Amino acid sequence: MTQSYDATLADSRPRRLSVSMSPEIAARYPECRTVFLLVQGIKNNEPWPETEEALAALEAEVREGRRQLPTEDEPAIAAWHDLLRSFKTNPRRARPSIDALSRRLRKSGRLPRVTPLVDTCNLVSLTYMLPTGGFDLAAFHTGIELRHARPDDVYVPLGEPDKTEAPSEGEVIYADGSQVMTRHWNHRDSDVTKVHEATRDAVLLLEGVSSVIPAETLLRARAELAERVAPHAERVTLHEIDPAEPLDLVWEPTR
Repeated sequence: MTQSYDATLADSRPRRLSVSMSPEIAARYPECRTVFLLVQGIKNNEPWPETEEALAALEAEVREGRRQLPTEDEPAIAAWHDLLRSFKTNPRRARPSIDALSRRLRKSGRLPRVTPLVDTCNLVSLTYMLPTGGFDLAAFHTGIELRHARPDDVYVPLGEPDKTEAPSEGEVIYADGSQVMTRHWNHRDSDVTKVHEATRDAVLLLEGVSSVIPAETLLRARAELAERVAPHAERVTLHEIDPAEPLDLVWEPTR
């Protein structure tokens, strides 16, 4: 079922977005669940004071020892290390996103500010200790698929637009056709589909491993992310990747 926040979108030519998980991934990782938000008409080039206030409070709690973030040996992060090892990725060289984000905050006591939307994803990610990522819908050609890498896949590393890489054989990736969106499941995003200040429409993914993140926690995280984003967007709709059936969404790009 799709839930929606009321809003008005500018007229534009409708586009389709397919969202799916390959049968091989669904069968091998039945404990993994991905929910997401489709966010349209984002005001990503202006301050979001609620996000900044909440991030500053979280950073202060960590610096002052009032909040302890889990290490890689604790379940919330260890589960992702185990997943990466299952397809021969060394999680200490290609860390899961929640591990890398948590380590950065523990060590420095502060997170870098990217854009309000990305910062809000980071806030929710650390609040619930689960991976959360955003992608610019304008950069998509066909849709999103969680699958094993293929020989013709191409990855452009975040922050390195002139460089390309080929994923490893058997690596789990998110992809749009042959364009890799993330390497090593959620280790690092692509520069092609990244969220930036001019992003108007985006898809935000939240991932949970049921052994450490109950379904209700994942849905609560999605609800909080939606509530934080909604005041700064024209429309937010909530969805879930169904392993049994691809989701075919129609959306209208925001002008």
